[in-house]
Amino acid sequence: MPAMSTSSDFSGFPVISYTEEHQLTQPTPLHEQPKLARIGHQLAVITEQHPHIVRIIRILWGHKECLKYIKQLVFDGGDGVGRSRIGFKQEVLSALIDLSNLHEIVIAEPPTADSKMWPSPQSF
Repeated sequence: MPAMSTSSDFSGFPVISYTEEHQLTQPTPLHEQPKLARIGHQLAVITEQHPHIVRIIRILWGHKECLKYIKQLVFDGGDGVGRSRIGFKQEVLSALIDLSNLHEIVIAEPPTADSKMWPSPQSF
C-alpha cells in the first residue's frame, strides 16, 4: 500500500507506510468470525437497547420458537408480551436479522460431538 503522505504534501507528520505485516494485524471482519462470536456480538448490540428481548432470545435459543419470535419482532413490531413498537434502530434490526440467519444455520447443523447439543445461549 502506498504511503499516506508524500514529500510534496508536507503536513508536519512523518510519512506512514503500511507493510504486509501490518495488514495481517487488522481485525477480522464480523462475517468471517466464528458463529459463536457473531452471535455474542449481535446479542450485545440488541442488549444495549432492548435487554428484555435478549432475555427471551436466550430462553428460546435452539428451538423453532426462537426464529418465530425474532421474525415477529422484525415484521410485526410486537414481542408477543404486550410490547409493540414502531420500529427498531438500524443496528438492532440488522442484529436481529443476522441472529435469525445464524439461528437457522446453527439449528440446521448437527450438534457437536463434544456438546451433544446445540450451543447454549450462555456460551455467547
